[in-house]
Amino acid sequence: MSAKTPAPDLGFIHRFLPATTSGRKPLILLHGTGGDENDLIPLGQRMAPGAALLSPRGQVSENGMPRFFRRISEGVFDVEDLNRRSDDLAVFIQKARAAYGIEAPVAVGFSNGANVAWSTLLRHPGALSGAVLMRAALPFDTPEPKRLPGTPVLMLSGAADPMVPAEQRERLAQTLKIAGAVLTSEMLPAGHNLTPQDLAIVQRWLTALG
Repeated sequence: MSAKTPAPDLGFIHRFLPATTSGRKPLILLHGTGGDENDLIPLGQRMAPGAALLSPRGQVSENGMPRFFRRISEGVFDVEDLNRRSDDLAVFIQKARAAYGIEAPVAVGFSNGANVAWSTLLRHPGALSGAVLMRAALPFDTPEPKRLPGTPVLMLSGAADPMVPAEQRERLAQTLKIAGAVLTSEMLPAGHNLTPQDLAIVQRWLTALG
């Protein structure tokens, strides 16, 4: 959908760019804290040229910065709000699929967006056909996750990331494996920021998905 055409009201402020190439899975782009519906569009176009792109804006404001769910402090999630917002995102995805005629998208999330992506994936199997989780964390113990047999997930972490302790990324990886996801996990020589290496790895991974 062009910038000149208003997006339909599906519960989230968002942008949609239709596919220009057949055979590529649509992506839902989930920004980090302070981003918006425009933030990851250029990255999505580079990661999956020609794919349909769905890009919502998080509905929570933290000091004027959009987020997908509330946090109590840095690294401390408001779990109740995370669960509710993940449910809301799953409903949005369902509405967007009907409105735009797309299949279940692959989530591409960064930081806060990656965290709402794994939460939606675990709470609503089938809402997403896969996920790219860049700088994701799981800072709390979760109940037994729903089954995700064969769901492809790419997890990219930064070895020098000050915001994601090792135990939090390891807990997330283990939770996804227990759920049955087909997890590819890579540690990059980076901090919390994204790097050209992230882009190259995601490009290859998405290309292999089709």
